[in-house]
Amino acid sequence: MRQSTCTCWIWSVVVVMGAPAAALVEEPRGSEALHNGIRLLGPWPPRTAALSREPMKVPYLDAPPAVIPIDVGRQLFVDDFLIESASLKRAYHRAMYHPAAPLLKPDQPWEMTGRDPCAMVFSDGVWFDPQDKLFKMWYMGGIVRATCYATSKDGIHWHKPELDVVIRDGKRTNIVQEGFRDSVTVWLDLEEKDPNRRYKLFRSHRQEQQWGLSLYFSPDGIHFGEALASSGPCGDRTTVFYNPFRKVWVYSIRADARGLGRVRSYWENADALAGARWKRGEPLPWVGADKFDPERDDLKTPCQLYNLDCVAYESLLIGLFALWRGQPRDRAKPNELCIGYSRDGFHWHRPDHRPFIPVSENHGDWNWGNVQSAGGGCLVVGDQLYFYVSGRAGIKGSPASGVCTTGLAVLRRDGFASMDAGLTEGTLTTRPVIFRGKYLFVNVDAPQGELRVEVLDKDGRVIRAFTKDNCVPVRADRTLQAIRWQGANDLADVANKPVKFRFHLKNGRIYAFWVSPTQTGASHGYVGAGGPGFTGPTDTVGSP
Repeated sequence: MRQSTCTCWIWSVVVVMGAPAAALVEEPRGSEALHNGIRLLGPWPPRTAALSREPMKVPYLDAPPAVIPIDVGRQLFVDDFLIESASLKRAYHRAMYHPAAPLLKPDQPWEMTGRDPCAMVFSDGVWFDPQDKLFKMWYMGGIVRATCYATSKDGIHWHKPELDVVIRDGKRTNIVQEGFRDSVTVWLDLEEKDPNRRYKLFRSHRQEQQWGLSLYFSPDGIHFGEALASSGPCGDRTTVFYNPFRKVWVYSIRADARGLGRVRSYWENADALAGARWKRGEPLPWVGADKFDPERDDLKTPCQLYNLDCVAYESLLIGLFALWRGQPRDRAKPNELCIGYSRDGFHWHRPDHRPFIPVSENHGDWNWGNVQSAGGGCLVVGDQLYFYVSGRAGIKGSPASGVCTTGLAVLRRDGFASMDAGLTEGTLTTRPVIFRGKYLFVNVDAPQGELRVEVLDKDGRVIRAFTKDNCVPVRADRTLQAIRWQGANDLADVANKPVKFRFHLKNGRIYAFWVSPTQTGASHGYVGAGGPGFTGPTDTVGSP
C-alpha cells in the first residue's frame, strides 16, 4: 500500500474540520481544500501539455492527506487512498444486465423511422425525481433524433406520456425537443435555487459550420425554452456533469489528439450558463484511453475514448468511460463501458480495464453494438445501483445500428470493489481519519464468516473501549450494517480526533465503511441520480 509522504496535507484537515487551530496555521496560497482533505495546489484544472497513452498519474494516491476527513459519504475501497496496510485482497466487480433488459423499445411512429428505429439514451438522462416520486428518462427518439421523455414508478416498466409540446397529425407525442441532435445531457439540478432552471438540457448539435453545445432550462423537464447559451467548438459526443464537491459544472468535451484519436477536453464553471460559452482554445486536454485498454482480437485497433459521463456517488466521482474499439465492416461499433474513480474531480484512477458493462458478442441480442451510458450515471434503488445504458442490435453484415433500445445493468450498492478474506482471518487498517459523527457502519458480505472492528489512536495503539474482543461480531450480508462494542454506546469519545479503524475479517467481503451522525446510518454522501426514499442529492435517510 502507498504510504503518506507529505505532512503538509494536515493543513487541509485543520481547514475542513474548522478546528480552533486553523488560525495558527498558514494555508497554502492558491489552493482549494476538498471534503476529503485533498488540496488542489497550483493552477486548477491542471495544465497538460499533451495527452499520451500512459495511464493518468493520480497525485492524491502518491501523497494522500496525513489525516483524512470522512464526514461526507460512504468510504469505498476502490483504491489505496484510505488504506494504510492490509492483508485482505481487493476484488473489482462488474455490473450485470437486468433480465428485463431492454426496458425501453421504439414503438411510436416518430421512433420507427428508417432502418434504425431508436429509443435509446445517448447520455440524455435517467433520474429519480423526489418531488414527483417518479423515475424519469430522456432519450433519443427516431432517426430525426428528437429528445423524448418517459416515466416509471419502479424503474423497470416505462410509460411514454402524451405531452403538449409536439403535436403530430393531431396527436400528442412524448417529444420534449425537436431538431437534429447528437449527445444530449439532461441534469436534474436539486441544488438550483431558481425553480425555472431545475432541469438543464445540454444539446450537442451543428451550429453553422461547427458542432457546439446549447443550454436550455425547464421547470418540469418537459417544457424547455429557447437556448440561452451556445458554446465554442466541440466534438459531437460532448456531455456535461455537475461536480457537487466543488460546486462546478464540468463540460466533458469530445476532442481529437494526434496519435490518440478521440479524447476528452475539460472545461468548468460554477455557473452553467457562463460555462456553456467557452471560446475556441479555452478547454484543456484531460484524458483519453490508455495503453492498458485492450484491443479486440478481431480488430487490432488501439482504443479511443468515445465519451465520459460522470456523477458524484457517496464520497467520490464515478466515471463511465465509453471506449471505442474500432469500426467493423459487418457490425455496429462494439463500444462498451469501463469505469474509473476520481477523488479530486480531474485525475482518474482506472485499476480495472475490463468492461464494466460490455457489449454482447451474440448477434440477435439487443446490445450487440455500441453500449453507451446515461446522464446521471447511476441511481440508488434499495440495495442496488441501477445503470441505464443503450444498446444497438445491429444488422449483420453492415455497420448500421439496427434497432436501438435502452437497457439496465445492476450492481450491489457500493459494489465497485471489495476487500476480501478467506477462511484465514485478514485485516485492513485505515490511514488516520477524522469525523464528527458517532456511529460506525459497514457494507459487508459475511453471512458464513465474521467481521470485527477495533479503533486505534493516531499512533496505532488500540483504544481500550473499542477493542476487537469488545466488538460485537457481525455475521451478515447487508449493505448497511451497524458496528457496536460492548460497554460503548457510540464513537463520541473519539470524534474530532485522528483515529484509525482496523477491520478483522474472515470468510467475507467488505465494500465500504462510514461514520454517521445518526443511528439510521445516513451517510450524507451523494446518491448519483437519486432513488426512491431520498429527498435530495445526498443520503440524509439511511435506514428508516
